[in-house]
Amino acid sequence: DKLSQPAIKNSTSTMKTASHLFFLAAIICLSSVNAFVSNSNGVARKSSQLQMTILSANGKKVDFKEGSPLKNACAKLGVKPKYSCKKGDCGSCTVTVGGSRIKACVGKVPPMPRLKSLQEKGLEIKG
Repeated sequence: DKLSQPAIKNSTSTMKTASHLFFLAAIICLSSVNAFVSNSNGVARKSSQLQMTILSANGKKVDFKEGSPLKNACAKLGVKPKYSCKKGDCGSCTVTVGGSRIKACVGKVPPMPRLKSLQEKGLEIKG
């Protein structure tokens, strides 16, 4: 009995060591799977910096963070859309932003346009 106990402890520790080594090897293999794969579409990823959009109304031009609430942008520019339901159901708060109709109560500031002229002038908001 006393001789078999150390053998069991040694086999258990050997199995633990083997399982740890296998786990470590699996992590190394999985982490290096995409290490040498290039971007197939050739487009660079967006950086993590904040993307800003210039919005304008009544002669004012202000930078807003892309994706921020449009109702806050309208308030800062002095545009006062009519609010009724405040959930986007009724459509009374709809404003035109650069030619697109967006509900101000639930809408987000759109991304900066690609046209250089629109980037300089900013997207016009009409209430």
